[in-house]
Order: sequence, then C-alpha cells, then structure tokens
Amino acid sequence: MTSDTLLHYANVSTLLVCMVLKFPQIFVLMRAKSTTGVSLKSLLLELFGYIVFVTYQTYYDYPPPTYLEYPILIAQDVVLLLLILLYNNRLQDSLIYTVVFVLGWRLLTVEKWIIDFAMSLCTFISAASKFAQLQCLWKSKDAGQISALTWGMASYTCMTRIYTTVMTTGDMLVLVRFITTTLLNLWVLLSIFYYRKNGRSCVKED
Repeated sequence: MTSDTLLHYANVSTLLVCMVLKFPQIFVLMRAKSTTGVSLKSLLLELFGYIVFVTYQTYYDYPPPTYLEYPILIAQDVVLLLLILLYNNRLQDSLIYTVVFVLGWRLLTVEKWIIDFAMSLCTFISAASKFAQLQCLWKSKDAGQISALTWGMASYTCMTRIYTTVMTTGDMLVLVRFITTTLLNLWVLLSIFYYRKNGRSCVKED
C-alpha cells in the first residue's frame, strides 16, 4: 500500500467515523433521559476547541480533507448540548450559548494574531475538555450514561489525524494537539471500562 493510498484511507475513514461518532452518545442520553457522568463543561470546551481548530484550518487554506469532519462534529456536539440542557431542565440557556459561540467564532478572524493565539491554546482547551470529563467520572464513579463506542471512535480519529498531519501540513501545533487528545481520549475510554467493571462488581456483591 502506497503512502498516497494510506493517506486517502486515513482521510476517508476518519470522515466516515466522524459522521456517526457522537451518535452512540446521543442514543444513550435519549434512552436514559439522564446525564449522569456526562460533563457539560467538557462538551462546551470541546465545542469551542472544534470551532477554533476548523477556523484555523480554513483561515490558512489547509487541504479540506484534513479537517472536513469538524463541521460534522460541531453539529453533533450541538445536538448533545441541547439534550444535556433538556434533561437538566436548562434548555432556556441554549440561546445564551448560541450567542457566545457565534460571537466567539466571529472574533477569531478579526486579526491574524487572534486566530494564531487561539490555536496555540487549542491543545490546552482540548486537554481541559478531556480532564473535565475525567473529573466528572471520578466524582460520579458512574459511566452508565457515557458511550465507550464514542470515545473509542474519537481515539481512532485522533490517531489517523496524527498520520495525516505528518503527511500533509506538518503543522506542529496541530500535531501536538492530536497526540495530546489521543492519549486523553484513551484515558477516558479506560476509565469508562474501569467504572463499568466496578459497577457490575458492586451489583453482584449486593
């Protein structure tokens, strides 16, 4: 398999996975009508990180295949956000979040230094998002409403993006972001399995 073929496969598979990446989590929330263990803070940080990342890529005219999945992920995160607000009886807050995110997105492209600075913080934003979810898991010790499939697919897409970044733009800011998010996604995934296993053990002991 040539490098061009492998690159094409990585881009296409990443896009296909991302088209349904959040669906398992959406279905889990809709079925349970509960957000136990799911961090709103994590979702908001992730959504902001996605907006910064896709804006940075388009601002510098990077190849669309390297970021095409992000508008799809943003749309899925918006659905998740609405579900979380709905089940927490805070749906009225959706207007506030909409205004904040739209204004923030517009601000990013006012000056070149703003988008560059935001992108330099993007890794920390993404890391903070994962840590917020981990913190929520540690606090609740309940992974029942968190989709392991979603986090597993997220880990895969970040790993493929490490490869595509190396093979195309070579942008170190982007590369560091994907390496960091890969490791933290895997940490969240392992935590989900850990708390599910412990939860089942507790049920058996009772």
